[in-house]
Amino acid sequence: MQNDSLAFGAKQAVENCVKVTADDRVVIITDQQSKNIGVALKVAASRITDHLKFFTMEDFGPRPSDGSTPLAFPDALRDIYASWATVSFYAASGKKGELKAFRHPMLEAVKAAKLRHAHMVGVTEEMMNQGMAADYVEIKKVTHAVYDIAKSAKEIRVTTPAGSNLVATFDPKLKWVPCTGEVTSQKWTNLPDGETFTCPRSVDGYVVVDGVLGDFFSEKYGSLEKNPISFELKNGWVVKDSLRCELKELEQEFRSYLDTDENASRIGEFAIGTNIGLTKLIGNMLQDEKFPGIHMAVGNPYPLQTGADWSSDAHCDGVLCKTTIEIDGCVIMEKGKFCL
Repeated sequence: MQNDSLAFGAKQAVENCVKVTADDRVVIITDQQSKNIGVALKVAASRITDHLKFFTMEDFGPRPSDGSTPLAFPDALRDIYASWATVSFYAASGKKGELKAFRHPMLEAVKAAKLRHAHMVGVTEEMMNQGMAADYVEIKKVTHAVYDIAKSAKEIRVTTPAGSNLVATFDPKLKWVPCTGEVTSQKWTNLPDGETFTCPRSVDGYVVVDGVLGDFFSEKYGSLEKNPISFELKNGWVVKDSLRCELKELEQEFRSYLDTDENASRIGEFAIGTNIGLTKLIGNMLQDEKFPGIHMAVGNPYPLQTGADWSSDAHCDGVLCKTTIEIDGCVIMEKGKFCL
């Protein structure tokens, strides 16, 4: 039996964000770890449409945590996306190597078929009870207020109590994208939602990631409050020799991640979280990147959305805590609190 908060979060995802209708044909992909979330989405969707297919990733093969043979996006699912589905949900954990092998091909299939897609990597019941239970009317207002300021920004300065001190510059040809929880056939979105992002022209300075790291690091290491990872940025690239973390296993894994491909150490995303319903970080990137403040990612700049002219198979966000944000001389956040 589902708890009421989980059921409400699933209902919000299905009805308010993706806006499933009786005519929609819905695909839900989940895994053993997140199956309670997948089932909750299935229950919510089945109240609206009879056209539903439900898949568990482990049924398609093993998913080793070391990334040695990551599960590939199956042709059977690719065919269903191409010829049948109108809506899809991905509500599953993210194993090492699956970003390139499974999720990127899945998102390519989403784009090709123009599906309305909700992306919920690493989703947990806690997130359904918090980020998916937030007031998305208010989140939309805050997101657009920030977007309206940021979209014409020339320079954004960011500082944090942990020691981050950086300046990002922006190209007016590269788009800022507001993410309000509304899923359309033109734009898939992560859920929970609440952010606006772009690809920066350049970022220079010192970064201390004391929140959480994305991709598979989030699930493996959780909160970095006690083991922050730091590095310098020069002209939008991580200076690899500057990388430091007291947790040496994490330092080495992230150093290797930066060598995924030629652009894996380049800052591809600069974002401002706007989900004002969140009150704390939980050590999970899917939700924590929506927490009010700054997160940046190395790797893929989402070129189809931002207009960037380069790409990468990597994408790893880093959340900074208690940020102060100054946009072209105007302070919009002070130590994690919006002052719009």
